[in-house]
Amino acid sequence: MLVPIKTENVYESSVEHSKACRKKALDLLARREHSRLELQRKLSSRAYSRDIIDGVLDALEVDGLLEEARFVESFIRGRISKGQGPTRIQADLMHRGINEANIQTGLEDIQQDWGKLASDVRCKRFGITGPREFSERARQMRFLQYRGFERDQIDIALDLADDSD
Repeated sequence: MLVPIKTENVYESSVEHSKACRKKALDLLARREHSRLELQRKLSSRAYSRDIIDGVLDALEVDGLLEEARFVESFIRGRISKGQGPTRIQADLMHRGINEANIQTGLEDIQQDWGKLASDVRCKRFGITGPREFSERARQMRFLQYRGFERDQIDIALDLADDSD
């Protein structure tokens, strides 16, 4: 047996879902910046339809409330304050759905001295004095690689440690 569906109620429930979805997206954005992909994942986990999510996110972008460049800058600054290097930051941003061109632009705009940051991170973890033995030098190199620093930045950090002796 077929039951007739009133189209008015379907429209009203769609509008209500859209409003609820927008409210949830704004609540998430009020806490911190998000990428479009992050918001899609979080909203879809709350059982909103893909069409409603896409419409809400498009409207937020038009309103300037969801902006990829602002997210990238905020994300990079936060990761720098945690002592992470450019390689790790780039990988984390790609995981969040940011394209490589925007990542490179964001990293260049920050104008961070990555060698100095690597040195500061090394000093915080291992102290001011440089490594005396090869095994200790290798251990510190692995630590800095894990943090996302590139080989030349690691060399700068270890050379600065050797100079401080």
